[in-house]
Parts: sequence; structure tokens; C-alpha cells
Amino acid sequence: MLGFGDDWPDLDLLRACGTGVAMGNAIPEVKAAADYVTASNDEEGIAVWLEEHVL
Repeated sequence: MLGFGDDWPDLDLLRACGTGVAMGNAIPEVKAAADYVTASNDEEGIAVWLEEHVL
């Protein structure tokens, strides 16, 4: 399972899923809990991560 997040409500998701990805604009706690950090929301971070790791 794959999860993306940037704020407090996303911490449990990132810890529970197999691969957690924090957005570049995420709070420090989310970045620390994630396996990867990608570009920010404004920089289409989810698309960037998927292109680099899935496609």
C-alpha cells in the first residue's frame, strides 16, 4: 500500500501503509515518519513521485 501526506491527520496513514511519502511542504513530523519525501503540493509532488518510482 502507498500513502501520501503532509499534515498531522496523515501520520497514522503513513505509519500504517507499506510505503509512506511526504509532500515537500509537509510538517517535519510527517517527513520523519515517511519513507520518501517528494516535491510539494504546488509542484505536483504525487505525480513526480509516481513518475520516478512507478512508471
